[in-house]
Amino acid sequence: MQMIRTGPDVERKAETEFFLAAHCDLNGVFRGKRVPADQGDKILKSGIRMPMSSIGVDIWGTDVLGNDLFDRGDLDGIVEPTGREPIPLVWGTSPALFVPMWMRLENGAPFFGDPRRVLAGVLDRYAAQALTPVVAMELEFHLIRDTGEAVPVPVADVPPAHAGGADTIYCLDELGQVGEFLDDVYAMASACGIRLEAVTSESGPSQYEFNLVHRADALRVADDTVYLKQIVRNVARRHGMRATFMAKPYMEHAGNGLHMHFSLLDAAGRNVFDNGGAEGTPALRHAVAGLLAAMHDTALIFAPHRNSARRLRPGTLAPVNATWGYENRTAAVRIPGGPAAARRIEHRVAGADANPYLVVAAVLAAALKGMDEALAPPAATDGNVETATAPACAVPPDWRQAIEAFEASALVKALFPADFIMMFASCKRQELAVFEQEISALEYRSYLHTV
Repeated sequence: MQMIRTGPDVERKAETEFFLAAHCDLNGVFRGKRVPADQGDKILKSGIRMPMSSIGVDIWGTDVLGNDLFDRGDLDGIVEPTGREPIPLVWGTSPALFVPMWMRLENGAPFFGDPRRVLAGVLDRYAAQALTPVVAMELEFHLIRDTGEAVPVPVADVPPAHAGGADTIYCLDELGQVGEFLDDVYAMASACGIRLEAVTSESGPSQYEFNLVHRADALRVADDTVYLKQIVRNVARRHGMRATFMAKPYMEHAGNGLHMHFSLLDAAGRNVFDNGGAEGTPALRHAVAGLLAAMHDTALIFAPHRNSARRLRPGTLAPVNATWGYENRTAAVRIPGGPAAARRIEHRVAGADANPYLVVAAVLAAALKGMDEALAPPAATDGNVETATAPACAVPPDWRQAIEAFEASALVKALFPADFIMMFASCKRQELAVFEQEISALEYRSYLHTV
């Protein structure tokens, strides 16, 4: 039995064979090391050295040679504990503890290629104005059979005529089919200090959504969302299944979203979006305007992969243009109803495949810019906005244009650190190049013997 000290007043006993010490890369994937248990105190005190480029690898874990980190000599950064105690987020069955970490430079300065540092930098801007975001996340995913095949097969018994509608949404029978899996997710999340609210069955086959409890700690909420994704994956494997957060695993069904809710507290603890009525304060509308103004240029953060934009299509309640409305789930930005004291904004653009740190950072940075500049939004939209005339598209029409818009945008440069912009754009360009090197089976079927 090893004693693991995790703070001046906190001790945690755990039978552990090793530590998993890791940071989160730009794609939301953990990168780190497995460390013997007898080196645990050293890890917690001093961290580990890893190349700064390890944060910017592509989705396949390949170095991205297009960024300038290699021109600098591919220097090491210091990956150090975030201050959160080690948590039982483990991949296998051996006793282990996961050490949450993030990267800094050798000289002690933050490394802003690290997505968690990007979010922390945005939160510093709020703190400078004595504002505290209160954030909650809604995370969707599909459970699929572990068949080894590329095409996903849902685990639940889905009627052959299922069209992604009333057959499964909020269906208690479908939740019952995966009850043991859900119980284990709640148990592991609780052991990791992650507070979950309801879980629902969504409209896609074997599609579910977990709601994370709102907190006045946006960094903690982003942490918890990243860790919850891994918990869901790990528990699914233990039950002989797989979990996918792919934005659009089925073209005929709804995709997986990552919706973010947020309000703002002032120094006195008052919600600055609450004016006692349903419409909210001018600050709320300025924040909405900032979100709409940034939606096109920051779309790469919300839809970062080749598959991502497939989710943002008409007919699925996913956003198709930069609109907002009160209690309108077809809009990209929604103002939920309910008690005025809880007045908040819901941002509905991101897919579940997006990096939660970057999603929260992008939403909060754009909202703060809107408030600082007192931007005015267009009129709120009622009814189905898919046919509404919008001032701009919510996302560029394809992945290449999303990359180009992000990389060239003066607005993006005002919102984010240069290292992050350079690394994220380079990563996405390399991934795009890999996809463009492969001829699809559909191309062969369409053209090989016909043109």
